[in-house]
Amino acid sequence: MDKSEKTLVLGLGNVLMGDEGVGVYVVREIEKHALPQGVECLDGGTGGFILLEPLQSAGRIILIDAAADGNPEGTVTRTTPKYSRDYPPTLTAHDIGLKDLLDAFYMQDGSRDVILYTITIDPQQPIRMSLSETGEKAAAEAAERILAELASCAVAGQAA
Repeated sequence: MDKSEKTLVLGLGNVLMGDEGVGVYVVREIEKHALPQGVECLDGGTGGFILLEPLQSAGRIILIDAAADGNPEGTVTRTTPKYSRDYPPTLTAHDIGLKDLLDAFYMQDGSRDVILYTITIDPQQPIRMSLSETGEKAAAEAAERILAELASCAVAGQAA
């Protein structure tokens, strides 16, 4: 399969820190469904340069991460940022690593489509190994929206 036909769905976050791990929970939910051909899901954990290769091997990338962006807790936002500076501010443990990773990706031919789904969390939440009720609802909403987007892209691809 040509990399231009591959979509990477990458969930980021630390599941040991409650809602901060929401991106990983979303990817785990998406993996439970039948996905269009060429879609690969990856639990990216807390990020790092080890994720550069999977990013480079995909023609389209959907990232899911927690954000402390000032929106109401549980807000799911879809953006199409071009550079790491376009990403919303976060207070997560992997924030610097993700932005460094994206800068390296863009500098090395990051001309692919990148879509970012962020889920607003409370950065002062208690540490726990599960999502809050708000986090669970937002994760379900994000998974539903991403699955619908993947399905519509698959149909559009078949019509081309």
